[in-house]
Amino acid sequence: MKNKIFILILIVICFSIFIFAQEKTLIQQGDELYAQREDLSKAEQAIKKYREAIRTGENKYEAYWKIAKALYYIGSHKSSKKEKKLIFSQGIYYAKKAVQLEPNKPEGIFWLATLRGVYGEARGVLKSLFLVKPIMEGYRKVLELDPKLEGGGPDRALGRVYYKLPGFAGGSKEKSLKHLLKSKEICPTNPLTRIYLAETYLALKQKEKAKEELKELLAMEPDPRWIPETKELKEKAKQMLKKIK
Repeated sequence: MKNKIFILILIVICFSIFIFAQEKTLIQQGDELYAQREDLSKAEQAIKKYREAIRTGENKYEAYWKIAKALYYIGSHKSSKKEKKLIFSQGIYYAKKAVQLEPNKPEGIFWLATLRGVYGEARGVLKSLFLVKPIMEGYRKVLELDPKLEGGGPDRALGRVYYKLPGFAGGSKEKSLKHLLKSKEICPTNPLTRIYLAETYLALKQKEKAKEELKELLAMEPDPRWIPETKELKEKAKQMLKKIK
């Protein structure tokens, strides 16, 4: 009888361990919601999961930078500059929290620089030149830590900063091209790199190369990491090609 009870208890314990192992963490639940971000409400739900992870102490660093990333996506899909500034400033707050926890990890630094950049754009480039130095320093640090982050993200971002900045503030289409080509070499499947390259080529009056990038983007199979972005940017590529012709 005792042996039977012991075996029964053992079975219950093993089953409980199995069930516990199958439960998804809050961050994993957030990631699954964020993967459906084409519906912005899913990205907002993901943020709620990440915030819950912070409250429970699951993995604060990862939760902080993932909230920042989700806020970047949501803000990028708002049309009002007022809304953009509000959302991006919230993103900056969470990215700073991530950097404070892990000052030498690349994700927090990358999203802090990125959110500062889009916040500056929403505010006005000329009004936000004071942000250029910390943005550039952030991307250069990420370039040292992990150049492959976000599919060649630091080079792509630096390329875009050089493209956007006026010449007197350090802007350079040639430097933009150099960084974007490096980003493409690291990750040829990132759709944003292709759009940025096309725009830089057009600024350099290299229309055929711009068209080549856009056509390659249109023929590209979506990378699972950027399915919503690829869908959107393919539409943009079509419109750009029409204008070039």
